[in-house]
Amino acid sequence: MAKYIFVTGGVVSSLGKGIAAASLGCLLESRGLKVTLQKFDPYLNVDPGTMSPFQHGEVFVTDDGAETDLDLGHYERFTHAPLTQANNLTSGRIYEQIISRERRGDYLGKTVQVIPHVTNEIKAAVKRVSTAADGSPIDVVIVEIGGTVGDIESLPFLEAIRQLRHELGRENTLFVHVTLVPWIAAAQELKTKPTQHSVKELRAIGIQPDILLCRSDHELPQEMKEKIALFCDVDMEAVVTARDVASVYECPLVFAEQGFDEIAMRRLALETGPRNLSRWSEMVRRLKHPAREVSIGIVGKYVEYEDSYKSLKEALLHGGLAHDAKVNFTWVEAERLTWPEAVGELETFDAILVPGGFGRRGIEGMLCAIRYAREFKVPYFGICLGMQTMVIEFARNVCGMANANSTEFDPATTNRVIYKLRELKGVDELGGTMRLGAYPCRLAEGSFARAAYGKAEISERHRHRYEFNREFQDVLTQHGLRLTGETPDAVYVEICELPDHPWYLGCQFHPEFKSKPLEPHPLFRAFIGAALESQAARNPESGVRMETLTR
Repeated sequence: MAKYIFVTGGVVSSLGKGIAAASLGCLLESRGLKVTLQKFDPYLNVDPGTMSPFQHGEVFVTDDGAETDLDLGHYERFTHAPLTQANNLTSGRIYEQIISRERRGDYLGKTVQVIPHVTNEIKAAVKRVSTAADGSPIDVVIVEIGGTVGDIESLPFLEAIRQLRHELGRENTLFVHVTLVPWIAAAQELKTKPTQHSVKELRAIGIQPDILLCRSDHELPQEMKEKIALFCDVDMEAVVTARDVASVYECPLVFAEQGFDEIAMRRLALETGPRNLSRWSEMVRRLKHPAREVSIGIVGKYVEYEDSYKSLKEALLHGGLAHDAKVNFTWVEAERLTWPEAVGELETFDAILVPGGFGRRGIEGMLCAIRYAREFKVPYFGICLGMQTMVIEFARNVCGMANANSTEFDPATTNRVIYKLRELKGVDELGGTMRLGAYPCRLAEGSFARAAYGKAEISERHRHRYEFNREFQDVLTQHGLRLTGETPDAVYVEICELPDHPWYLGCQFHPEFKSKPLEPHPLFRAFIGAALESQAARNPESGVRMETLTR
């Protein structure tokens, strides 16, 4: 039977419940346990797919095409758990399922209520992920409840996990509460009152936390832990300091020092071998002590809110780890770039990256950045929209099609080198109507992509509504563009490259979703390698040796 760990948060949002859950998963996995993670979001959207990146941050996509919360990205980067739609549910999706059943008459005329119908649906969703896709049992299910204790919308989820403890027993369930212990600068002291009130709020609805993770920018002294333990009725050893760290990848190591996983295992009566964090510790050591640095310019639409590109940021960091390099990235607002002024703004970077996005805002600036990378032979990586704009720039400035565009930005353009997915013609709804999830791709011999992956066929995750228009394939390829990745049925173009360039690649998929700190994605590893080679060519004194970049 699976054990269940429920992670809640109090006082304020953005305390790092997702990182805490992922770190615990990492620690338990290092002991040989099979772990999965699940996130419940209390908002009424069915999924985050149509939400603004400025409000919600990145939409993370799983292999099965689920548009999910960015915390699932943390879960996958910290563990080896394969996640699906079942691992992220919102209030909106749960209510949608219940109302659909009510309309079909499944409830046989009963009054449909929050208790028991909504809470039963939540409990069923929790139990559903306790078995892996291959039918094997999961040892530990870690469930994160989004929002903050005290919010009205999260009450059904808290009631459901209270009921689960009652049904499954204390030996099979564990409550972890992430809270805040703020440092008051004027008084020069830490304050425990917010934590006390947060636990009081939790206990008022019938949940007594077993472990407290206390977020703070200071280490909690022993006497403060004793005070929190006394007023919150938890064991002193279960008051864990979750101090601020330079990198989120340090969190499992910080928690391991305090025996966070050992406390959880004792409470759940789990017996395993010792934890093995040797590879993780070595990765963090290299992260903190890089041998070199590289500078990447990210030209995007949502740069004001970095969480919009969370997985991208992490994948670049992973690419740097593969070369013992620190990646310094600068967010460049695409809207402010114009030609030829863009040359002066971009010339300090060792490579340029244009990430995904939707809508026409900032497109002309992206085209300027891509033109700079192409003409000045600077390594370029385009992802999703970044590939589409790469094709548009090439069509305009190399093939002479001045009005080349995507029908997303100009529906009336005659040279529609990018157009709406053929299966979406006539579909105007936005939610869940894109090409989503993992699809296979065949790679051409002698391409940058084939060299990076080292194999002929790959599978990558997608999230797009527009595609390369094969009507323009001949004219584009005659002028030098190479189509180096396509679906096995030759319907979709997945990767475009310029062979007479140091490294110039655009992909329709999102490789950042599959990158991990211990397993950097091949394309990001190759891109950072190309950036370091570019840096060495421009600055021979940088100390970078070409042979070190291919190891």
